[in-house]
Amino acid sequence: MRHTSTILIVDDELIGRETLEGLLISQGYSLAFAGNGPEALVKAAELVPDLILLDVMMPGMDGYKVCQRLRADPLLAEVPIIMVTVLDDRDSRLRGIEAGADDFVTKPFDRVELRARVRTITRLNRYRRLLAERSRFEWVVEQASDGYLMVTSNDDVLYANPQACLYLGLSPSESRQGPAQRNSLPARFLDLIGDQYRCEPQEAWVDWPEQPAGASQLPRYLVRPESPTANAFWLRVAVFDLPSGLDAKRVIRLRDVTAEMARWRDMRGFHETISHKMRTPLTGMLCSLELLAKHGGTLPGDDVLELSVAALRNTKRLHSSIEDILQYLAAPGLAKESARFDLSQLPRMIAGIGSHLGVESVTISCPESLRDSRILLSRRAVELALWEVLENAKKFHPGQSPQVEISVFRASPDEISLRITDDGVTISPEHLGRIWTPYYQGEKHFTGETRGMGLGLSTVAALVWEVGGTCRAYNREDGPGIVVELVLPLATDEEETNKELALNRRA
Repeated sequence: MRHTSTILIVDDELIGRETLEGLLISQGYSLAFAGNGPEALVKAAELVPDLILLDVMMPGMDGYKVCQRLRADPLLAEVPIIMVTVLDDRDSRLRGIEAGADDFVTKPFDRVELRARVRTITRLNRYRRLLAERSRFEWVVEQASDGYLMVTSNDDVLYANPQACLYLGLSPSESRQGPAQRNSLPARFLDLIGDQYRCEPQEAWVDWPEQPAGASQLPRYLVRPESPTANAFWLRVAVFDLPSGLDAKRVIRLRDVTAEMARWRDMRGFHETISHKMRTPLTGMLCSLELLAKHGGTLPGDDVLELSVAALRNTKRLHSSIEDILQYLAAPGLAKESARFDLSQLPRMIAGIGSHLGVESVTISCPESLRDSRILLSRRAVELALWEVLENAKKFHPGQSPQVEISVFRASPDEISLRITDDGVTISPEHLGRIWTPYYQGEKHFTGETRGMGLGLSTVAALVWEVGGTCRAYNREDGPGIVVELVLPLATDEEETNKELALNRRA
């Protein structure tokens, strides 16, 4: 945006004001006028002009007094002042300098000289203001709790504030050097984050820094997975384009949302735990007690005993569920429990979830070589993830009776893939692109629900990403239905040892 300099012309004579107006009106300035000293002070306070052309010889308050008053006002003290005078003696100029004038022009004017002086001073004043604004901006950014980077169109980092340096492992001195001088570090933003963070959801980063087509509101996250000595760490990334003509093309903001993500995930997990753990035993207990209350006096003894035993069994299940919930509240998080999940427990877990949800057709295949393997997720986290996926498979199946196939295979030497395939409906590309997005503040009731997809898949993504895994969802090629694939790291002996040592140190 082009800056239009404002010039305040102060002269008690109309012809003097009109003369200066005629000389400057064609130069692209915004002109304002005052006919005496007091009016000049009021106009100057209103406009804070880029330059004041101030006549010396005015009745009442002359130009020297006006200049002194302007210099005494903190708001106007640095506004450039050119004194316009018919006096050309040494004493008059010294008096003007003592009053605070920056320059002088003598009547009658030399048109070229006047325009040149005005142009030079307004330009210098603009630069002064820009530098002052930049200094204030830099001070604010230096103190900010968010990380800010300025990058070129090629993604080269020109500047990073202290918080961004902390997030990216840069030293503040290096962050202020140009890319050519920063030989020990990658110059580009994506190179800087590559070894430290995972870019999630991956669909949002495909066309960095542009957003994928049709996904303008898709948030971007940098996730540093959990390690034996540190919890998972989340940054939300926002990109802002800068005006053309600057060396920097855009500003990148890095905001720590770790606490928000933990609260969102724990709230969601707690909700699901309550729903899944308590509904079935509570319903069974109430049904048994209701039958006993209504018909206990007329039922045979064996039936009364059977209903009593059923009520007791469900009461014990409810008690166990409450204990699980209390343990959950005491735990630091689903993904950070000490126990890793043994794949040999997978068939029994899936059978139990399928029975609770009424998903009758579930088949599972897992190679014998992987059945003794352990993955970097707790049992509770795996149970929640599978419950969410199977529940969605039923919810979105046209007949509420999906056929689900679950297969486990090795995705890489240190990862396994858990692939869940159903025969329900095909999902639009837009919803597939957003299916894993953590909406930790994205909608009114803080549930993570998005129209067209099931609840809780964003919770699954958060759990998987925090241990360094990835999530994929795509439509089946051989018919209706979707495939959900969770790629999870295997727990090695070294990781298990480090985890145990870390837990002992915390204890």
